[in-house]
Amino acid sequence: MKFSLPQLLWYENTSIEIDLPDEWEVEYCPMKGADRPALTVEEMEKAIVNPIGTPRLRDLAEGKKRAVIIFDDMTRPTRVDQLAPILLKELMAGGISEEDIVFVCALGTHGALTQNEFRKKLGQEIVERFRVFNHNIYENCVEVGTTSRGTRLLVNREVVEADLKIGIGCVTAHAQVGFSGGGKIVLPGISHVDSIAHYHLQVEAMAKETTGLGNFDNNILRLEIEEAARMTGIDFLVNVTVNARGETSAVFAGELFQVHEQAVALAKKLYATQPRPQNKDVVIANAFVKANEMAISVLLGVLALKDLAGTVVVIADSPEGQVIHYLLGRFGRDYGGRQYPIGALPESVNLIVMAPRMDKTFGDWFSNPERITWTKDWAQTLALLRDEVKPGARVALVPNATMQYYADF
Repeated sequence: MKFSLPQLLWYENTSIEIDLPDEWEVEYCPMKGADRPALTVEEMEKAIVNPIGTPRLRDLAEGKKRAVIIFDDMTRPTRVDQLAPILLKELMAGGISEEDIVFVCALGTHGALTQNEFRKKLGQEIVERFRVFNHNIYENCVEVGTTSRGTRLLVNREVVEADLKIGIGCVTAHAQVGFSGGGKIVLPGISHVDSIAHYHLQVEAMAKETTGLGNFDNNILRLEIEEAARMTGIDFLVNVTVNARGETSAVFAGELFQVHEQAVALAKKLYATQPRPQNKDVVIANAFVKANEMAISVLLGVLALKDLAGTVVVIADSPEGQVIHYLLGRFGRDYGGRQYPIGALPESVNLIVMAPRMDKTFGDWFSNPERITWTKDWAQTLALLRDEVKPGARVALVPNATMQYYADF
């Protein structure tokens, strides 16, 4: 049996072919919206110039002097290069000069983007014409208040001082907040590390049972980020969903809370895994959209195993390596950020990571990365599996394991 899997989103968006033995009982488990067609730029513009719950952006821009466009980083597939020119046209039609528009990358606790990554994300023309800044979680943040759950909210100064604040982000299934997008562009996106740490540690502990992959409606972290966004004052938000190739499949624009609500309602349908894999001996989880956060795929793989025991294979081709994470990451032999380690690999799970461009720190999401078996290509991976997996084994193949979720979990 041959399967084609998407690879290398930011590097020509190619595919990899894998072969699975006919004697295995294989179930292919894509997301429901895998084949949803990509929008044209004209369709994106139509959504942006007909916003939800707010005046058109050019009308909001009238009388304003400075605008900031906040955008997500390389762990998200958002094609900002297609969306931002539409926003810029609207802002300048409303009277804001080119020199008074800046871009800020909402890194949260991720590492800073290089200029080459800015070109991938924004396009060459924007990088040439506009100032583009990385958010700094340690410096130049301004206090805007304290949330009802005690988070002292400090936010990027360039954002706070702008008259008009615009966000661009992607809704994805998320392991803590249920679904990303919305107010996440503020917290953790452009907040100080102290604010982010309180949100991730103290606030989550108040109602941890409400959090988790696909859990959205009463999620305490979602409620906290919405409060943070309200305090910061995001004037206009663009949220997108994507298809199996990471292409923009829907655009929602306008008032933040209404945009996020509608985007998540669609994302719940698009990213739900069908069929939902259960009681498997082996799960092959392809980390495509967020290959630089491949640990998310491990969770999806483990949840599909019988009694949470078996073999998970993660395919993670990430030329840039795993994203630097100042909260969760390891920064020494046995120590790291304030939330390190995020977890340990259970003894019941045999984890194989196929990483054609692996480095020694690739598994440092876990406190015990020495338990990982590393391979560099599918031939090597399959040879290992043939030695361990018996004929008739129940195998699931999840093609977008950093985007998908299990709706009944």
